[in-house]
Amino acid sequence: AFLEGARRYFKRHAWSNTTLGDLLSVLAETSGRDMAAWSRSWLQTAGVNVLTPQVSYDSAGRIAELAVVQEAPEAFPELRPHRVAVGLYRMDETGALVRTERAETDVTGARTVVGELAGAERPDLILVNDEDLTYCKVRFDPGSLATVRRHLGDITDPLARALVWSAVWNLTRDALLPAREYIALVLRFAGRESDIGVLQSLHQQARTALDHYAAPEWREEGGRLLATGALDGLRAAEPGSGHQLAWARFFASTASSGAELDLLQGLLDGTEEIEGLKVDQELRWTFLEALAVHGRAGKEVLDAELARDNTASGERHRMRCLAARPDAAVKAEAWQSVVESDRLPNALVDSVIAGFAQPNQRELTAPYAPRYFEALERVWSERTIEIAMRIVRGFFPSLQADRETLDRADAWLASAPQIPALRRLVAEARDDLARDLRAQECDRSAG
Repeated sequence: AFLEGARRYFKRHAWSNTTLGDLLSVLAETSGRDMAAWSRSWLQTAGVNVLTPQVSYDSAGRIAELAVVQEAPEAFPELRPHRVAVGLYRMDETGALVRTERAETDVTGARTVVGELAGAERPDLILVNDEDLTYCKVRFDPGSLATVRRHLGDITDPLARALVWSAVWNLTRDALLPAREYIALVLRFAGRESDIGVLQSLHQQARTALDHYAAPEWREEGGRLLATGALDGLRAAEPGSGHQLAWARFFASTASSGAELDLLQGLLDGTEEIEGLKVDQELRWTFLEALAVHGRAGKEVLDAELARDNTASGERHRMRCLAARPDAAVKAEAWQSVVESDRLPNALVDSVIAGFAQPNQRELTAPYAPRYFEALERVWSERTIEIAMRIVRGFFPSLQADRETLDRADAWLASAPQIPALRRLVAEARDDLARDLRAQECDRSAG
């Protein structure tokens, strides 16, 4: 219906100006739906709805009733119409988790019964929004979540598996699943992920879970687990594959022990080798950044690498690595070069910001949290809008996830001038920090 509507729309309005109403009118013709009401719900409201399956079974173990419960954030209470597919998945005789039943329905209001699935055999997993037909957050019923914990990697369909990964990540971000549990899922199942894009996302999210959502007292243990799992994944990956390269980058981002850093150094100088892994220039800089973060690559080493890669890209990598070194004087120089001076080219500003705050250097960057809030208005008034936005986003003390930093952000927002763009940037970062604290408390409760 949408494709037919698009064709009709372009044919009808060729060579003329149109409004949103013109498009909605044509889509209403081809879909038979009230697109004006859809537009009001979807285009004129904010927030993300949560869809959760609610299921009961009869005495024979078959589905008596399956409903989809819709919720909305308190701040944005709009319940929208959703066209969704609900998939029922069961373990087959080979141990694979495969879809056995599927039904499409229109979810409207707070609770929608999916009558077509009544009488179906008890599933191991109920996946709302199967095939990703709508925009929402997906939750699980208790039985499905238990299946996900044990068998996420056994889901054979790549899209269904990606949707489940997305759902468990949202549970983690919303402080409903402990960060250490999400990390355990990544360590257990990421090595079986066939889609390289999904794998890279899992690596990034596992790092975020450790650095922002894990309880501080568990981070050291979690870091060891991630580094060990990353090295296992690197060694197990197909030689020369994109997956192997992704695991190499992930390992570099997690390496911290002497033996792990020695391996990175050996891969750089050729005394160590992993079959199929080509350590090209980009990967060399990735390894060097990890070594710089832990004090194993100083200015002389980085200057020598720039001589090897004397390009604009090489200079950006070098500046990032220089700012990442674990030294108070280095942090002072980085802050001075970006916040107090406008001499650096834009590309190098990004590099210095990226290197400045490292998860294992929280004590070194903690003194800059109050200085950040003191500098905001001056930076916004003196710098170009593009550079000011980069500084406001990049230097927000997100790694200082404590009540004191949250209070500083709230105090600044309460007294700062009404500069909408600046306030929005700080408010968004403040909300992310509050999310971190909620997630850390959830993770602490699992300890």
